[in-house]
Amino acid sequence: MTKNVGGIDRILRIAVGAVLVALAATGTVGLWGWIGAVPLATGLLGWCPPYQLLGWNTCSLRKN
Repeated sequence: MTKNVGGIDRILRIAVGAVLVALAATGTVGLWGWIGAVPLATGLLGWCPPYQLLGWNTCSLRKN
């Protein structure tokens, strides 16, 4: 798996995912809040399957 999620995109995914999971765990938003596990996982892994299918990449590449 080549990383295709980087920078701000990754930080936002982790933050939004963690908030949704926390709200779901406390019963504030209901079961739909567990969908936050998806952006949390993709943010932590740095890889998003739909990005790969669409050919998108938000990681900056280093050029030597």
